[in-house]
Amino acid sequence: MADPVHLHGYRYSVYNRVARLALLLKKVEHQTIEVNPFAELSEAYLMLHPFGRVPVLTHGAFKLFETSAITRYVDRAFKGRALQPETAAALARMDQVIAAIDAYAYWPMVRQVASHAFFRPYFGEQSSREEVDAGLEASKTVLAFLDVVAGEGEVLTGRDITLADCHLAPMMDYFVRAEEGKAALSPHLALQRWWDRVSVLDILRVTDPFATQTASK
Repeated sequence: MADPVHLHGYRYSVYNRVARLALLLKKVEHQTIEVNPFAELSEAYLMLHPFGRVPVLTHGAFKLFETSAITRYVDRAFKGRALQPETAAALARMDQVIAAIDAYAYWPMVRQVASHAFFRPYFGEQSSREEVDAGLEASKTVLAFLDVVAGEGEVLTGRDITLADCHLAPMMDYFVRAEEGKAALSPHLALQRWWDRVSVLDILRVTDPFATQTASK
């Protein structure tokens, strides 16, 4: 009997969704366990993640946190389609894209633009126009960089899905739910083509945390 796989995460977390995309692409049977990192966390969870964030993957007795480590482990540990390129150049580009997304895309695209132009208004919470504007300004450089990568053809092609696609797609999904984010993406033609291909994939639909709420409205 195979060791059970559990993903502990928050349904609205882009990083939880990144890990779920990798698991689904590898067709790994797993159970999701909801953990709200903004609530008081149990001692048991802090034993899994001493920094109190999400996600955490457990595979039998093996425990792992940090999303990039989780997705690389999933690709190496389970059979199925490879989610990392074979050539040194493409693999390096994938690693660079993931690092750049974490360093330069997550905060402005998700925590500023998406949070204040989509997420907070959706839940009736107070938002800040200044945060949206600051996020849009800060997003310009990373969108331009990702557009160059998408045009290069090594990764972010929207055809041969890699861990770079898994990492970017949840953040882009939130970003373009804001009209301002959608407008900011559109001039970047290669990146827009990538998103047009990726956004219709079934794995994006089944991991959409807002799908149930939208359907019930």
